[in-house]
Amino acid sequence: MTAITDFTVKTADGSAASLEPYRGKVLLIVNTASKCGFTPQYEGLEALHRDYADRGFEVLAFPCNQFGAQEPGDAAEIANFCTLTYDVTFPVFAKVDVNGAGADPLFERLKADAPGVLGSKAIKWNFTKFLVGRDGKVVDRYAPTTKPEDIRKEIEKLL
Repeated sequence: MTAITDFTVKTADGSAASLEPYRGKVLLIVNTASKCGFTPQYEGLEALHRDYADRGFEVLAFPCNQFGAQEPGDAAEIANFCTLTYDVTFPVFAKVDVNGAGADPLFERLKADAPGVLGSKAIKWNFTKFLVGRDGKVVDRYAPTTKPEDIRKEIEKLL
């Protein structure tokens, strides 16, 4: 079975990028949206990123417009929003689908490795979080209602 870091994703500018540079790091992969009730979690995600980046931790954000059309902007608008509103310094990749026939392969793998409540594979809403260990394997999945700061202890254990 391949590691999460074996996947290739699209950057905000649409170019392909390997996740290989993140090999050996602890990752928190999140589907995000700019106009969601959970959008203020960007602040907590950035706090985790700043607190733990020097110890080998990265937040990887993937905007998604599948839930209530809450990420309507293009890549430039999303980047502007993240930078100006939340001073985000972690990578924000291209907008993706996380469910359905067009779901990004990375999210298909994340969902398969860490099903949700009652074994559901579908992502229910924006700001679903997947914690990945240094070995590239999914450790846990967190609901949108789980605040980033509530994951600190699990991140610290992996670091």
